[in-house]
Amino acid sequence: MEKKREGIDIASKIDHTLLKPETTLQQLKQLCTEAVEHQFATVCVPPYYVRNAFTILENEKVKVATVIGFPFGYSSAYIKVEEAKRAMEDGAHELDVVMNLGAFYSGNDKDVLKELQSITQLAHLRGKIVKLIIEAGMLSESDLKRACTLAVKAEVDYVKTSTGFIGQGATVEMIETLRELLPKKIKIKASGGIKTKKQILQLLEAGADRIGTSSAMDILEKVEA
Repeated sequence: MEKKREGIDIASKIDHTLLKPETTLQQLKQLCTEAVEHQFATVCVPPYYVRNAFTILENEKVKVATVIGFPFGYSSAYIKVEEAKRAMEDGAHELDVVMNLGAFYSGNDKDVLKELQSITQLAHLRGKIVKLIIEAGMLSESDLKRACTLAVKAEVDYVKTSTGFIGQGATVEMIETLRELLPKKIKIKASGGIKTKKQILQLLEAGADRIGTSSAMDILEKVEA
């Protein structure tokens, strides 16, 4: 019984993720079925499938999340804002937005901030949540501080560690550092390389509020076994 209870607690923190380029509609339907069965926080799906996911989950507690500027973040700000608009029109409740690392590394913080503010303000007017993906594993200590400062100024809801496609995934040390750098009102989503219950529990203990993983079913099957 304890294992079952723990599994449910873990599930409520998970964004059940399927972002592979070869994702099919049938796989999406299965993802949504699993999310309802286990009561995951969200399904995180490609923008193309947001409308499908919303239709399937319309009367369920599970929310729909999608990605903006994924996975590299270097689309123009105009394109990313329009992508965010379309995602919300299609039914997305949460937007995981990839920071423009090219602009960031070039020192163009004003451009990065303007883009983030445009998306975040638009989302908040519609009651939606924004998670800023910063690829924390690629950033130096000073760059991490800059990224967190931009997140605070843009008033995002979460800072997310990684896309899971490049750079280092989430670590306990990374989450602890982010928790020190960010105000309490900004939550943290740990993602990238999370494949075990032990990792999830350690990341939550370190300060993560949400977990992004494509291995949720494998993890829960082991928890509930």
